[in-house]
Amino acid sequence: MSLSTPTSPHTHNPESVTRVMLRVIYAMIPGIIAYVWFFGWGVVINICLAVTVALISETMILWLRKYPVRIHLTDCSAVVTAVLLAMAIPPLAPWWVTLIGVAFAIIVAKHLYGGLGYNPFNPAMIGYVMLLISFPKEMTIWLPPISTSEVHLGFTDTLTYIFTHQLPAGITFDALTEATPLDSLKTHIDLGNTVAEIREQFGFNSQVTEILSVSPIFGRLGGLGWEWIGGAFLFGGLWLMYKKVINWHIPGAMIASLTVMALLFTLINPDLYAGPLFHLFSGATMLGAFFIATDPVTASTTPQGRLVYGAGIGILTYVIRTWGGYPDAVAFAVLLMNMTVPVIDYYFKPRVFGHKE
Repeated sequence: MSLSTPTSPHTHNPESVTRVMLRVIYAMIPGIIAYVWFFGWGVVINICLAVTVALISETMILWLRKYPVRIHLTDCSAVVTAVLLAMAIPPLAPWWVTLIGVAFAIIVAKHLYGGLGYNPFNPAMIGYVMLLISFPKEMTIWLPPISTSEVHLGFTDTLTYIFTHQLPAGITFDALTEATPLDSLKTHIDLGNTVAEIREQFGFNSQVTEILSVSPIFGRLGGLGWEWIGGAFLFGGLWLMYKKVINWHIPGAMIASLTVMALLFTLINPDLYAGPLFHLFSGATMLGAFFIATDPVTASTTPQGRLVYGAGIGILTYVIRTWGGYPDAVAFAVLLMNMTVPVIDYYFKPRVFGHKE
């Protein structure tokens, strides 16, 4: 009797790139909803524009490289890159900022290195850093939370401003914007104020903000509004871990190292350094820990290496935030650690079965 033996592989993984990317998108939905709730419709418009540009850029490059367009376009990797970059761009950034950033991320940071699986740097963060360095004015236009602002734009007004740079009559640009919590803390510390004084003056329950008619900046844990957005991304990240899309090593190491650094310097001088909760729930910490740093292509591939990689991102984030020129340093920290991945993987190789070392 003849036996039919199929060729390898004999064990099949039901996961696919498309399924993994879709789960990442699903996990970002709570954070996107929180973002819209606190900062308006700009992020939705940015996401729609970014996804459109990403799909067009991906299609064009795939056609030029003579790759099957449908197969690669439907893996949703370009969509994930677009959404991540759109959430890093200020809600009122001009349309051309999003277009340039997404096109650069897809064409240069992804495909000029060989496409998905070959890019050494996170494409979304490359696009963000390029925009921040090239267009610092447009990339620092942030809004106060809607709940504390007397002036805010609806969907139509936001769409009009993004594409025409025109505001409704009676609304001034300065009345719409303010510095981010991380930027405000850094600026006022440089002016000689202590952390406690800054949080007291610009906290949610501060009487000073009412007297000066300015929007409060700080909440109970971190930046006002940003703490809820961070919590929503934390929830989405934990769901990804539950679904085994990502493992705990990178986000756990990044959050732990950032916490240790903030706690250490707060104990040394609480007047100059904010505590761990402020750093964890302000800016892009949770988004970076669960959705950016865990990119399987650009991150370390071994469990021990992932711990070193994540810890390095957390340390660099704190160092750049505290002493560097950019208030939120997640993008720079991720890219710097992307450079070290080959070295990390070289020194943290898993032990080969049958060998002592």
